[in-house]
Amino acid sequence: MDPYTRKLLEDILGLTQENNKLLKKMHRASIWRHVFSALYWIVIVGAMLGSYYYLQPYIDVLIEAYDTLISSVESVQNLGSTLPKF
Repeated sequence: MDPYTRKLLEDILGLTQENNKLLKKMHRASIWRHVFSALYWIVIVGAMLGSYYYLQPYIDVLIEAYDTLISSVESVQNLGSTLPKF
């Protein structure tokens, strides 16, 4: 094998090995990005569910107060219709 071809093959081998290292790093980075993205969404959904669980008693009290207010307004409206007309 002539020296030029040998040098060319060695250069190609070196570039191929460097390419392989870069591709492995890119693949590893992609896997970590997927893992952290999944963890990110798990934390977001978990925080939402946890806050709902924590705030549920307060939300129930607010809903009950709203229902009481609505029933009071309806009773006042019905009171006006039951008064005698002059």
